Amino acid sequence: MNEIIIGIDLGTTNSEVAVVQDAHPVLLKNQNSVILPSYVGIDQDGALLVGEAARNQYAVYPERTIKSVKRLMGSGDQVEMAGKEYSPQEISAIILKSLKEIAEKQLKQKVEKAVITVPAYFSDVQRQATREAGEIAGLEVVKMINEPTAAALAYEGDAHVGKTIMVYDLGGGTFDVSVVGIEDGVIEVIASHGNNHLGGDDFDRKIVEHLLEHLKEEHGEISLAPEAEARISRAAEQAKITLSDNPFVTVKEEYLFEKDGVPVHLDLEISREEYEEMITPFIEESMEAVHIALKGANLTASDIEEVLLVGGSSRTPLVQQYFEKEIGLVPHCEIDPDLCVAAGAAVQAGMISGEEVSTVLVDITPYTFSTASLQVNMQSMSYDMVCVPLIKKNSPIPVKKSEVFYTVHDNQEKVQIEVYQGESTVPSENILIGEFMITGLSRKPEGNEIIDTFELDKNGILHVTAIEKCTGKSKKIEIDNAMAKLDKKEMDKARGKIGELFSSQSDYDIDGEYVVVDEENQEETKQGEDAKEAVEAEALIKKAEALMDDVETEDQEELVELVEAIRDALKVADGARLGESMHELNEVIFYLES
Repeated sequence: MNEIIIGIDLGTTNSEVAVVQDAHPVLLKNQNSVILPSYVGIDQDGALLVGEAARNQYAVYPERTIKSVKRLMGSGDQVEMAGKEYSPQEISAIILKSLKEIAEKQLKQKVEKAVITVPAYFSDVQRQATREAGEIAGLEVVKMINEPTAAALAYEGDAHVGKTIMVYDLGGGTFDVSVVGIEDGVIEVIASHGNNHLGGDDFDRKIVEHLLEHLKEEHGEISLAPEAEARISRAAEQAKITLSDNPFVTVKEEYLFEKDGVPVHLDLEISREEYEEMITPFIEESMEAVHIALKGANLTASDIEEVLLVGGSSRTPLVQQYFEKEIGLVPHCEIDPDLCVAAGAAVQAGMISGEEVSTVLVDITPYTFSTASLQVNMQSMSYDMVCVPLIKKNSPIPVKKSEVFYTVHDNQEKVQIEVYQGESTVPSENILIGEFMITGLSRKPEGNEIIDTFELDKNGILHVTAIEKCTGKSKKIEIDNAMAKLDKKEMDKARGKIGELFSSQSDYDIDGEYVVVDEENQEETKQGEDAKEAVEAEALIKKAEALMDDVETEDQEELVELVEAIRDALKVADGARLGESMHELNEVIFYLES
């Protein structure tokens, strides 16, 4: 029996875990849903919340909840949750560990290895941060693959007919587009382009700005509490989703704040036309990336035979309209855009573990890696510092390239090696990702040969070696996360911190069963919905009870009445009554806290 390796899509908004069974990718369910929202929180009792429970808490306690942490991977920034600071790797590790536990519960065995997907345009720093998150979560990351590549694997896992396709991946926080060639079962990413800070979160922000502008027009200058901001943010996200299938949506939020002692409510209709006007600049930016990727592949739009849409934000009708207009193709979305990346990760994991998978994967680097060198400027007869590329953008990986450089002074005993990531020939316009000094060189006339070797491995980690040719003297470094790498002590500390949080986690977070990715999408069962609502209801009841001693008698009576209504609805499984009572209680709590 082959060792099980799981495939994970670690997303900005949602994450999923999958495995290959009987030659097919299988998505593993959590509480009757294959999607785990990428939210992490700490409740009032100090217990860890992950996924839907944390997402539900966000509207009530945003200061206790973290979302969209993927955008911070590799930044070195810290995020605050319930008064404590965490690195992006630690928050991502909590999500990964939850996915690991989901897999172990469903597979009924220990899981220690994973393939994790990353945006094609993720930098070396961001990739290493993702690897560190996996290690903190107790997973050996056997491979990282680009998300568009994984999507192509999910769609074309059994394909043997030669074709050229485009994978357009617009997620919650990141965007990339890749041109992919398929021939005799080999999938090769020919070119990629994208933006690590473009996605559905930006669409949400535009709707939030629109809603706030409306409130200002109606009520003048306003000041919102964090809870009210979180409620508006969540309402904006839901409006975005609704407008993918409907021409209009009405956003309603009660008791957002008080103006001159009067409660202020939000009630505004947004049309799809208004929404599309808000997000058109983002879609146009993404289409510019489409043409850049085509140019990088030396192809035109007419050479593309299929377009695959990946990522929840790609459901936006405007995306499809642009593709039909500019590429002349109706995009494919037979597999749920939210699920195909995890399915492709599972296919890759199955290949590594020895499953019978016909597809062979060829991945690429989305960046150029260069070293700085002096170059003679013939006009001024002076030296200019330039970047000399060793590994060029869109090179298949793993890849190893060497180039010879020369000392510029007689008896030069040392050389500074600088490594850059980026497409410019000007060092200052690229990202310096690593540097080191090779010393003790032979005292020779200028022109002493120094061979630089760049080796980019299958996980996108760059190994750099400099060798003095005449003596073989060398020095090397591994550039995995030069800006924000966690040392061993920090990794151990992070593991301990995450382990302590998981010891407080309630049992309800991890539950579910298998779902095959190529089955028709099914709505969550009533049992699953009841479980989620019960979790949110209990959190709301706890909050109401905590307020009892600090409010007037009349308010206490209203709180008690609503709490009893919620408990009665839970007992008889009256979903409509439960939802109505929870909404009323949420509004009363917010009003009292304000």
